[in-house]
Amino acid sequence: MYKNLLVATDGSKLSSKAVAHAIGVAHAVGAKLTAFYAAPDYPMPAYADGVVYEPVSRKEYSKLAAQDAEKILKDVATKAAAAGVACTTTYSIAAAPWEAILDAAKTNKCDGIVMASHGRRGISAMLLGSETQKVLTHSKLPVIVVR
Repeated sequence: MYKNLLVATDGSKLSSKAVAHAIGVAHAVGAKLTAFYAAPDYPMPAYADGVVYEPVSRKEYSKLAAQDAEKILKDVATKAAAAGVACTTTYSIAAAPWEAILDAAKTNKCDGIVMASHGRRGISAMLLGSETQKVLTHSKLPVIVVR
């Protein structure tokens, strides 16, 4: 059935449920797991009174994103190892997380994607759209959505 499942996570409580489900499916079918985190894109500089304010440099932001990814993905790898599931981890900084998820699945030769049903709520979800919905719309792979 599946040989390599990609599980997209952001470290939230709901995505932790998706991680647990992905580990369970991978264990049941003898698949390996690829854990993926899409770090938010570099924040846009703020302009005020003719001065540009950058919260941090791009280099510093990349370092912080890597630290966040390591923390989030280490938790997934630890849980997978405890269940006897082989797990690799990867992350990218992405303006469009749904595109990064699909790209990670392709790059890592995954044959299925597991993710949470949503990451944002309320107005931001309506304005930005659901990353899960976009993955479902554009993916050629099976997508397991965990609620």
